[in-house]
Amino acid sequence: MAAAAARQSHHKADAPHVPVLLGPLLERVAPVRGVWLDGTFGAGGYARGLLEAGAARVIGVDRDPTVFDLARDWAPDWGERLVLVEGRFSELDRIAAEHAGGPLAGVVLDLGVSSMQLDQPERGFSFLREGPLDMRMETRGTSAADLVAEASEAELADILHHYGEERAARRIARAIVKARAAGPIRTTSELAAIIERCLPRARPGQAHPATRSFQALRIAINDELGELVAGLEAAERALAPGGLLAVVTFHSLEDRIVKRFLAQGAGKAAGASRHAPAAPAEAARWELVTRRAVSPDPAEVAANPRARSARLRVGRRTGAPARAADRAALGLPPIVTGVGERTRGRAV
Repeated sequence: MAAAAARQSHHKADAPHVPVLLGPLLERVAPVRGVWLDGTFGAGGYARGLLEAGAARVIGVDRDPTVFDLARDWAPDWGERLVLVEGRFSELDRIAAEHAGGPLAGVVLDLGVSSMQLDQPERGFSFLREGPLDMRMETRGTSAADLVAEASEAELADILHHYGEERAARRIARAIVKARAAGPIRTTSELAAIIERCLPRARPGQAHPATRSFQALRIAINDELGELVAGLEAAERALAPGGLLAVVTFHSLEDRIVKRFLAQGAGKAAGASRHAPAAPAEAARWELVTRRAVSPDPAEVAANPRARSARLRVGRRTGAPARAADRAALGLPPIVTGVGERTRGRAV
């Protein structure tokens, strides 16, 4: 516990953004040995924590190539123990095969948008900062401005409802379509103002009215839920028996998918109908290290309010062969017509 606290205070002192739940994560995957893959390198907080805890090597992966510039001052200090690779969750097993030299000892995934991306107005992730309506994790592909300009009212309503759990999805979609008829919606402040006019003013302590809508558009633009499932499956293929998967989520959609993926692999998923034929028993592919999601303690929330919604789940790989997840049982929202094709078509 003391070592983990020391590591976390070290990061607070010299890193631009503190990795959420780093201490609890390191405690639950200890002792840290072998080759690990950090699938969301970001500012490098998890990678550094793993290296300091004893990982032989960390492969730092991120789909946003700009993040590696932030590591220029400290990454060389780790020499060959730190390898940086641009890539997506769905490519983790291929990246591991190329750079690990064998099965992985562990995989860490920190989902969603990072603090540093929110703090960069030119990325267009935050409604709190004036900037172009972009939201792309990568520097190519469909932007939020493109989606807002091209999607039908029904598509926009589906995105806001399914990916943002926004109750006023239809009202907001209608307002967006009406506003774009008068001219393109190009900036974060323009879109936030449209959304704000559709909803009651937020009370003290409540989230900004545009929070759910911006989350939903970001998830759709970057195919985040599809990449998450593909990444979980890739991690299952890449991990050695006994290897650990640690996932930090920031909203209920993500946490539900991770929870059901691990439960499914551990043979603890919700049972089928008693009227259906019994399914043949399969060897468990995962053991649950965390029976329940781990939340940040009050001290961490006080130091980093963005950690409030974070949840950590950890699973340990068994020796059973990897197999594709039952995606229908993971809690993925219904496919939004046209959105997947539109975003994937421009992102590759």
